[in-house]
Amino acid sequence: MRRLSGFLLALLTVFSMTAGEAPAKAESKELSLLSINVRKADAHLLRCGQSVYLIDTGEKKYFETLYRVLKENAVGRIDGVILTHSHSDHTGGLKKLMDSDITVDHVYTTAYWAPKKEGQKNPVLNALKNTGIEPVYLKSGDTLPLDGGDITVIGPLAEQTDPDNENSNSLVLRVTGGGGSMLLTGDMEFPEEESLLGAGLIEHSDVIKIGNHGEGDATSEALIDAVSPSLAVISTNTADEPDTPDPRVMRLLNSRGITVVQTQESEKGILVTIRDGEISFTKQ
Repeated sequence: MRRLSGFLLALLTVFSMTAGEAPAKAESKELSLLSINVRKADAHLLRCGQSVYLIDTGEKKYFETLYRVLKENAVGRIDGVILTHSHSDHTGGLKKLMDSDITVDHVYTTAYWAPKKEGQKNPVLNALKNTGIEPVYLKSGDTLPLDGGDITVIGPLAEQTDPDNENSNSLVLRVTGGGGSMLLTGDMEFPEEESLLGAGLIEHSDVIKIGNHGEGDATSEALIDAVSPSLAVISTNTADEPDTPDPRVMRLLNSRGITVVQTQESEKGILVTIRDGEISFTKQ
């Protein structure tokens, strides 16, 4: 892992790092992740070659922000929307997205969810009503097509039936491309982290999207040491969630020499790119 000096951080808002353990022959197509600033919520635009995915859709009330950023990035069609789990700060913008002029080919979501009451309908199904699209439910081991790379679902391994543990039903994705890798964790908390670590499914990734907005109930030392990333991205807004990012999480990341960026530090979002094994980011 390469560390960036405080002097360079003061001078640069854009920097490059060598991706750890990159393949000897780097892929030619750039892998990018735009973590959009939709306040405390999650929405991430993933691109590689001709493939375009949107991972989570933020909250309903901030859909116009999401839509504007997508259009500014020339997104007219999305291969797949991936909803990591059922919470409204991840699924809230789905219905408006489906009603917009952006074409969505597929919708994916976790096979597991914990309703708060008997008979409650999954919010993903509610958002897709009358669209003609049925969601594809993903489990560990599933893969999705990515031009010039791979998307592999590594979690969850088991269903959490307690609504209070819904975050640990989050899809966890490992994405490779551009000669590097990213781990995207949804709102994964300690129970899901422990299950994936115990199963040996967590491996090095150059970039990690920190789970659950950087709250203290996620991001263990064991997880960070197994991933050993160079760059960590946190989707949050302290005004919305005063306990994020948690000081423990920030101390952990800083102690490992990991560069940390937060969506609330940008107007539109944080764009992370990997090309030929080189990692860079810009605050848009």
